This record gives sequence, structure tokens and C-alpha cells, in this order.
Amino acid sequence: MSGCVVKGYYESPICAEKTYSTRLKHCRKMSYMVHRRFLPSNHPYRRQKKAFNGNQEFNTAPRPLSGHEVLERVERINYRMGKFGGKLQLKMGKTKDGVAARLDLMEMNVRSELALRIGDKKTFLPPACYTLSKDEKRSICNSLSGMKVPEGYSSNVKNLVSMKDLKLVDLKSHDYHTLMQQLLPVAIRGVLPKHVRDTITRLCFYFNELYSNVMDVSKLDELQREIVMILCLLEKYFPPLFFDIMIHLTVHLVREVKLCGPVWSRHMYPFERYMKILKGYVRNRNRPEGCIAECYIAEEAVEFCSDYLSNVHTIGIPSRDREVQRTKPLSKAIVHSASHNELQQAHLYVERAIDHSTHQISERLKWISRGPRKKVLKYSGYLIDGVTYATKERDDVRVTQNSGVSLVAKTMQVSSAKDKNPIMTDMVFYGLIEEIWSLDYHNFQIPMFKCHWVENNNGIKVDDLGFTLVNLNRIGFKSESFILGSQAKKVFFVEDPEDPLWSIVLAAPTRESFENANGDELEDIVIHYESSTRGLPSMEVDDEDDNEPQCLREDCDGTWIDN
Repeated sequence: MSGCVVKGYYESPICAEKTYSTRLKHCRKMSYMVHRRFLPSNHPYRRQKKAFNGNQEFNTAPRPLSGHEVLERVERINYRMGKFGGKLQLKMGKTKDGVAARLDLMEMNVRSELALRIGDKKTFLPPACYTLSKDEKRSICNSLSGMKVPEGYSSNVKNLVSMKDLKLVDLKSHDYHTLMQQLLPVAIRGVLPKHVRDTITRLCFYFNELYSNVMDVSKLDELQREIVMILCLLEKYFPPLFFDIMIHLTVHLVREVKLCGPVWSRHMYPFERYMKILKGYVRNRNRPEGCIAECYIAEEAVEFCSDYLSNVHTIGIPSRDREVQRTKPLSKAIVHSASHNELQQAHLYVERAIDHSTHQISERLKWISRGPRKKVLKYSGYLIDGVTYATKERDDVRVTQNSGVSLVAKTMQVSSAKDKNPIMTDMVFYGLIEEIWSLDYHNFQIPMFKCHWVENNNGIKVDDLGFTLVNLNRIGFKSESFILGSQAKKVFFVEDPEDPLWSIVLAAPTRESFENANGDELEDIVIHYESSTRGLPSMEVDDEDDNEPQCLREDCDGTWIDN
């Protein structure tokens, strides 16, 4: 990025001199709007005036610089070493394109202020003036403060909400990701008009798709069209002050995915975690660089020498050949005398879950056929393949939620009572862990979850945005309450702000670790947030400008600017 402008009218490094920017007169800040030029040439939004800046837009999107053009610009940079480490001098003349760009900016300054007649008072206002009223802020803060998220998901959300000031405080960068990708669409349910709320929700869905574990290359163009439509809708509903450079740069994120690959493989979290380690080396704050270098060299030397010394273990450096136990209990065991019916129900489920595709009888199958002990071990917490699970009773006294599970199972479905041709399909079941058992088969133990499952007929529904809602009070499948711990998929439930009887299902993040080239050392751990909806819903585009909903709010306080 050497030689690029990082502020002012040309702050976008991709659009460069063709950036549409406006300096707002009263707040003295820059605004970057006019995203209709990224739409197809025949799109109805290009012809609309009233909903946007009062003018039609027929300009084309700026073309990114090619490699040869970037090289030509870099070659004109002269770097001179000086007292302060060097100075960049860029030779740029007053070209015809530069003059045209400045004329376009002057025209944009005129377009950005639309005169609206309200009563007998003439005011200059943006096309849309949206803010949250005090009641809406309180509703969002109440929704966030009541959320319980899984362990390792984010910070305690309740500590991030200030009910006195009605705002969020002390958020880390990771908390902003969780808020934008999953929690914000849930918190704003029930506030703002529907068309504004849906647009913000679609923006959150866009980031969720962008940060997916696996990217479908064929859907990237569709994702690019989606973000352009979202930005155009935001221009209808929000004032120009909302559109800083961070909002504009979202239109270029899909291009970065095409060039650099998935986002999770190049985000900043590994560097931030390692910077915390390096900062811990500092003992003399007057010489931080020397402390970091000295401690780093000392640690490397100790680790190198430990490979050539027998029966010596380093202090503070984990052993490479130590295997991490990913399935283990997290609480003390309680010996429980299970009833015959419950024990038989759990044992029959274990027998049905065994893979009978092979004809060879293994030693494990022989022990299972003999049945478990009558005494079972009960736990309040268990680690299954690196994922933490807990009982509902334990979650009630903690600030985290680890009792939600889902299960995908094969079920027989019929269209009616007279249907004689049932079909086998996959069905998703949602429930809460009531008890965690460990069945003892003498030679090994199998962890199992006893759950309260939500009834599928009247206890589960899907809204128009693709969110799955469950009614945790409707309990079904009481005769089949056990599942294997290895079959469970972790989810968590958030109370719906619109209807407290229903809860929204959100997927818990998955963690993946990678090994180095030798395959003997675990590298960084990557956290993936799965989508909680069934993809982006279709968006309807209205051809008529007059049919657009009114975007001027009169139910909350605001500042009126006289002519």
C-alpha cells in the first residue's frame, strides 16, 4: 500500500481517484456513498431519484488497477532516508482525470443535500434520518444482557451492556465479530421498521457467509451482488454520516476472497495472541524491544538444548509428544442407581448406534452385548471431542450456556394418515441436556446424554429470515431421551425479543487445530462460526420510486438543521 492515500477524498485504495466522497459541512466528516454504480446497468434502482440523492445514477463501477498499472505508480515513488526514518515523495501531475474527479466531487457535494419541505419550515436533511429511540435502545440492551453464550464463544455479554447509559462498552475485537455475525440480528428483532431491520440483518448474514469455513466459488458473484444491494438499501434508510470508509470497503471484500482465499486463514487473531506473549517478555518498559529479543532468544536456546538432554523437561514449554485428552469428565462423578427402564433404554440406544455393516464381531461389541453395570456415573459437565457440554441444572447457576444440543437423525415421514408410502428423511431435533451418564461396560465407558427434546410438530418453526425458533416448554419423545455424546452437536438458545415463549437457535462455534509439516506439533487453533439460518432469503426490488416506504422518523429525538 506504499504511496496510497489513506484519508480524505480518495481514502478507498481500490476506487482510488474514482472514489465518490463528500465532506459533510456541519459534522466536518467524510461520507462515501453512491453504491448504485456497482449495480447492473439496467437495475431499477439506477433510475430512482426520491429514495436516494435526488438524481439518477448511470455511471459504471471503478475498475481496479491491474498489476502493470500498480507497477507504474510504484516506480514514480522516490524514497529518501532522513532523520525520521525516511520520506516518501510522489510525483503526481494535474492530469485530466484528476480534474474530472474533482468536478465529480463538487457535483456530489451539491447532490448530497436535499431540501425537504416540512410544514412551513425549510430544512436541509439527508434522504433518511434513522436513529434508535430510548425504548428501542432499552429493548436491545435488555435482549443482549439476558443472553447466555457457550463457553469460549465470547466475553460475558452481560458485562458488555451498560443499562445506565444504554450502550455497549469494553468490547474486544472478537466480541465485535460475534455481535455482528450472530447476536445483533437477534437483538434487533422487534425494533425498527421491518424493512430497515431486514436490511441490517442481511448485512449480518453477509459477514456470516463471508467468514464461512468453506467458500463456494460459484456463489461469490451472488454474494457480491448481495452486498451491493444491501449498501443501496442502507443509503435509502440512513444519513450520509453513517457511510464512513469502513462501510464502503465492504463492497470490496468479496474481491479479496477471490484473490486471497477464505477470511479465517488470514485474520489477525494469531498475531494478536502471539503479541500478547511477546508483551509478557517486557521487564524494562524503557527498553521493550531489547527485553523481547533477549527473552525470545533465551526461550529458543532452552527449547533447542532440551532436545539433546535426556530425562530433562523444560519449564513453561509444553511437551510435543504429550497427547491432549479431548474426551473427559469435567466434574466429579456421582454414583447413581438407575432404574431398569432407563438403563434398558440407554443400552438399547447404544446397540442401535453400533455400526453393523461389518460381519466381524469385535471385542468392543462382545462387551456391549453383555450389558452395562447397574451403577452408572453421573456428571454435571463433560468434554466430548474438545467441546464442553453441561447439564441444564449447571447452566442455571453459571453465566454460560452449554446444555443445548441438536441431533440429525433418520426418521420415517408420511404426508397423511392414509399415506402408505412413507419416506426416510433427515430431521433435526433440538433439546437440553438434563443428565450426563457414563455407562460402564466393564472394559470401557460410553458417555451418554439424557435430554428433554422439543416436540417437532408444534414446538419448532422457521421465520421468513431463516431463523429456527423452538418452544422449550413443549417436550416430546420422552421414551427416547438418550443419545451418544459423540452424536450431539452443540447449539445454544436465545429468547426471542418478539415472543418470550420462543427461543432462537444459534450454532455454537467449532474449533479446528492444524499440525505443522512434520505432523507432530499443533499450530494455531481456528474458530469457525456456522450460519444459524438457511441461507440468504430472496430480496424483492420495487421498480417504482414512489412505492418505497417512508424513511423519515418522527418518533424519536433528533437535530433539525435550518436553511
